[in-house]
Amino acid sequence: MDLIFWRHAEAEDPGEGLADVDRPLTSRGEKQAARMGAWLDRHLPDGTRVLCSPALRCQQTALALGRKFKLRDELAPGTRPEGLLEAVQWPGARHPVLVVGHQPALGETIARLLRMPDGNCAIRKGAVWWLRTRERDGHEQTLLWAVQSPETV
Repeated sequence: MDLIFWRHAEAEDPGEGLADVDRPLTSRGEKQAARMGAWLDRHLPDGTRVLCSPALRCQQTALALGRKFKLRDELAPGTRPEGLLEAVQWPGARHPVLVVGHQPALGETIARLLRMPDGNCAIRKGAVWWLRTRERDGHEQTLLWAVQSPETV
């Protein structure tokens, strides 16, 4: 199974009277999302399911991909790795899954799957981390397939 994590692009700072989930992308964030969305569109396998946090900044990031996506409350800010992995049906999903979400949940989930000792992984805004699972010698392995940031595509 391919599991692709896309952290939302740069968003406006929280303002007075603006709820965290209502924060929009900055103009820089819109450019980041467009660059990464174009890269993903060229590389995502057919049949990839796109799941997105209901936060506005994630929805705007996902829109840059130009594909249909499904909002999932389980991916909202504050989610835990267990909830995220359940939402994407890891590792048994039949199709690749792209998750558009938030830190620290994305980094904590990646750290768990790659068995990083400190339990967290820093993910830049707008960046993509692509993991793949496989079976080798009767053991399931998780591989880091690609890491891409909007500044390098």
